[in-house]
Amino acid sequence: MTKQQSYHLSVSGMSCAGCVGGVERALAEVAGVTGVEVNFVERSAYVEGSVAPEPLLQACHAAGYPAFLLQDDSDDQQQTANEQAQYQQRLRQAGVAALVGFPLMFAMLFGVMPGVESNMERGGWLLFGGFCLLVMVYSGGHFYRGAWAGFKRHDANMDTLIALGTGTAWLFSMMVLIIPQWVPSEARHLYFEAAMMIIALVNFGAALEMRARGKTSAAIHRLLDQRPKVARVVREGKEQDIPINQVVEGEQLRVRAGERVPVDGVIVDGASSIDESMLTGEPLPVDKQPGDRVVGGTINLSGSFLYQATALGEASVLAQIIEMVRRAQSTKPAIGRLVDRVASFFVPIVLIVAVLTFLVWMNIGPQPALNYALVATVTVLIIACPCALGLATPMSIMVGVGKAAEHGVLIRNGEALQAAAKIDTVVFDKTGTLTEGRPTVCDLIVSEGGDESEMLQLAASAEQGSGHPLAKAILALAAERNLTLLPLDDFQSDNGFGIEAKVAGWPVLIGNQALMKKQQIDLDHFKDQHAALLSQGKTPVFVVRDGQLLGALTLHDPVKSDSASAVARLKAMGLRVVMLSGDQLSVAENVAQQLSIDEVIAEVLPVD
Repeated sequence: MTKQQSYHLSVSGMSCAGCVGGVERALAEVAGVTGVEVNFVERSAYVEGSVAPEPLLQACHAAGYPAFLLQDDSDDQQQTANEQAQYQQRLRQAGVAALVGFPLMFAMLFGVMPGVESNMERGGWLLFGGFCLLVMVYSGGHFYRGAWAGFKRHDANMDTLIALGTGTAWLFSMMVLIIPQWVPSEARHLYFEAAMMIIALVNFGAALEMRARGKTSAAIHRLLDQRPKVARVVREGKEQDIPINQVVEGEQLRVRAGERVPVDGVIVDGASSIDESMLTGEPLPVDKQPGDRVVGGTINLSGSFLYQATALGEASVLAQIIEMVRRAQSTKPAIGRLVDRVASFFVPIVLIVAVLTFLVWMNIGPQPALNYALVATVTVLIIACPCALGLATPMSIMVGVGKAAEHGVLIRNGEALQAAAKIDTVVFDKTGTLTEGRPTVCDLIVSEGGDESEMLQLAASAEQGSGHPLAKAILALAAERNLTLLPLDDFQSDNGFGIEAKVAGWPVLIGNQALMKKQQIDLDHFKDQHAALLSQGKTPVFVVRDGQLLGALTLHDPVKSDSASAVARLKAMGLRVVMLSGDQLSVAENVAQQLSIDEVIAEVLPVD
């Protein structure tokens, strides 16, 4: 037995929501398949079961929907490139059809369309009909190929209606020109512009949908960009750079300052500060020591360390996050399943109505019965042709999302827009959403007889050699106060504690309580203040010159100026407001208190 697997397939050839059922049926009939989820927007399918990928691909191909397996970044890039090429092609096809259709439509509206009475007029129209046929082949060829493929597999979809609607419009127009005696005089109209405009509008709608689909996938691509392409492994005592897919579980890797961690693992030698904001949203770096876990895609800010790879590929934390986002995008809401069911019946019903129309006019219609029956049947097919279905949904989504963006609201896709009407709970991320997302200096606390400017100048001068976010905050405040930096003679980072430096000949220490204890600096008179600062969600950084404590700077991530009013307005609307954060509980609760948020969930990873 093949073990239970999950596959992500790229499926082409789906032209409407009705095709989703065809793909789902084809995949579900493969032996061993336990679950199928087809995403029409992304043109992909998730399949679960005890099955190999080859039968799945064969089943899709046999059903008329060629597919390939999505396995790594290059496959995603290929799918994106194919989508972009198809988007450009649909725009060109829509443009060509519109160039022919628009002049005809306006001529008809303003009553300046040439007649079809004389032989000369009919001869000119026949030449134009031949030109329209060429345009239909270029701009609408994919509709006719799709309809033919559906016919061969005894299936009907939107391609069937478009092909029938535009095909009958063209054929009826040619019949009016070649055998006008077969058509009642009051029905001798040409429908070339209808065929052109239907093809133009449906192609334009498909292009808009592809564009929206590309934006929907942007979240996935941003996550994929977090994955390094190269890893530095230690083999036979030598360090060498290799592609990340060649890393073996259990071997040791080296990560230098400024580099992304290639894969998940555990530090075995060295220490550093890691920016894990991509995982937790926490702006402050996390200090790591031997035995601590590191996650692929996070950034090593300072120092170099050696670690052992423990999770590769699909088992890594980042890969699981990417998979969760993909699955979330592929899951259909209830309305999506309803649309699929309606679409599966829509085309057969239209065809049945067309046949019934023909029979009714043939049996109880006026004479000549055949002529009127043909006209009525063609009318049903042309009117039912789903140009509105092909354009209305993507157009309304684009307009809705665009108007929301003007007001600063970013909507991931149309389903989110639809679901917004039923929202009863708003869950905010803390860092960068309710707060600014970057630490700033909020307090300068000096020892008795000390000077604020002198302490800040000394701290900023020492931090010149650091790229730490806290150092940047201290330097930013010094620049704001126009303080001149003193010469830095020596600099040494003590990961997890702070820094030791020599500024203008003076030995300087800047760091946390642990560094002060390590260097035997007396903090007794700061004891109560230190506890109070921590309870306020502030991070104290002590400044020592030549063994003497000058004071402390406190840093925190400030709340945005409009966060409190936004939360208050949501509460006034009767919505439940929750704050979610990867930050420490004390810091998260402090921010929640400032914003009058009662529910707080802190110290969580993306999986939670």
